[in-house]
Amino acid sequence: MALRRRPAVRLCARLPDFFLVLLFKGCLIGAVNLKSSNRTPVVQEFESVELSCIITDSQTSDPRIEWKKIQDDQTTYVFFDNRIQGDLAGRAELLGKTSLRIWNVTRTDSALYRCEVVARNDRKEIDEIVIELTVQVKPVPPVCRVPKAVPVGKTATLHCQESEGYPRPHYSWYRNDVPLPTDSRANPRFRNSSFLLNSETGTLVFNAVHKEDSGQYYCIASNDAGSARCEEQEMEVYDLNIGGIIGGILVVLAVLILITVGICCAYRRGYFINNKQNGENYKSPGKSDGVNYIRTDEEGDFRHKSSFVI
Repeated sequence: MALRRRPAVRLCARLPDFFLVLLFKGCLIGAVNLKSSNRTPVVQEFESVELSCIITDSQTSDPRIEWKKIQDDQTTYVFFDNRIQGDLAGRAELLGKTSLRIWNVTRTDSALYRCEVVARNDRKEIDEIVIELTVQVKPVPPVCRVPKAVPVGKTATLHCQESEGYPRPHYSWYRNDVPLPTDSRANPRFRNSSFLLNSETGTLVFNAVHKEDSGQYYCIASNDAGSARCEEQEMEVYDLNIGGIIGGILVVLAVLILITVGICCAYRRGYFINNKQNGENYKSPGKSDGVNYIRTDEEGDFRHKSSFVI
């Protein structure tokens, strides 16, 4: 009597999980699966990079491949309909079956890239993998601001800013080619100084400058892609001449006193009284004698206007 053969799927369903793994190919219908050798590639600007996307399992000989770029909440095609699309056209290619190579990457290429594979002959037809590309940008020479002259004991702030580098650069300050610590109190070499350096913002703050703080200063901005520095700038710390300041104040006060005395004397002598008289009017005496006089055109010639009153 011939034995009836049970279907392979039912037989596999009764086997333990260990045997199911061993008999995977014979018991299960294929499903497309993807993997990547590097899901977070990091590359410097203007270099090339490979975005790895590898098919590990599939029964479909010619699957459909698509690459998409996700940036600022927008999704655009990179590889579609068997050709490179968008801003990568002319500087990218498909590597092997599914991986993507980009040449001359720029900072705008930093984004998420999604590899999608559609295998029609597999039970699980679709699989995808997301790769995060980071493009590092070397800093450009930073902008430095250093005060030219500061009196002893006063505060002083030095600024250093750079806006192109990615990731954001860290800052370090140098005086006469000697690197400065973040806190002068932490280094005995700078015990005569009093400053704090913020490596994140690039500010160097002196609470009270000393003569030893005079010198040539410059700043370096650096990240994983490289570094850049600004030109040297001199900061001079000078002593205040207290005696000279007091002498100058006394001189100014003396000049003001002399001017005030001179004005008072001029008023007393009548230099500022207006004695100008109107040539057409004549001021009459305080008491009337009963006679009115008028002045003729010729100065000094007077005549009666009315007779005496009896």
